[in-house]
Amino acid sequence: MAIVVKLDILLAARKVKSKALAEAIGITEQNLSLIKQGKIKGIRFSTLDALCKYLDCQPGDLFTYLPVKDSDEND
Repeated sequence: MAIVVKLDILLAARKVKSKALAEAIGITEQNLSLIKQGKIKGIRFSTLDALCKYLDCQPGDLFTYLPVKDSDEND
């Protein structure tokens, strides 16, 4: 996938535990884990807003776009 989720890096840099973040923004730890692993098809703007508010960051701090070759897109 061309989008890389950097949430785990932000959590480590801010010394925030996943459980605390999940509780603070109102999602389950399982759903937060799926976001961190990049195993989601989309994210609600309200969730993105809550993540950015809690972590004091911009959406671009959470995600990076890395172009992939056409042969790699089916992974």
